[in-house]
Amino acid sequence: MVRAMEEALKKHILEGNNYTDVLIYVKPESSFTGLRMELGELVFYTDEPAIQGRANASLIRFFSRLLRIPSSRIEIVHGARSRTKRIRIHGASAEEVMAKIMEALRETERS
Repeated sequence: MVRAMEEALKKHILEGNNYTDVLIYVKPESSFTGLRMELGELVFYTDEPAIQGRANASLIRFFSRLLRIPSSRIEIVHGARSRTKRIRIHGASAEEVMAKIMEALRETERS
């Protein structure tokens, strides 16, 4: 199952020149904050509503904590007003980002 999750996750991570992009679907006003893989899609759940950028801020805050980097190194480069987003993480390799996301997914499965 871990192998299948890794393969699905690879489709959502794109490495560029000194940055990594992550394609993610956001579900605001959820009962918890965290990541899940659903039907091959990477989904971020947040308890914040989708008003005044609160769900976006929650997404950036989550990845900042997950990757242990300043939030200034993370930006939404596509989909700021949509549920489907592309976030860019500056100064992080795809390998690092994937490892941390896998950790978060395993944590979510346990809870």
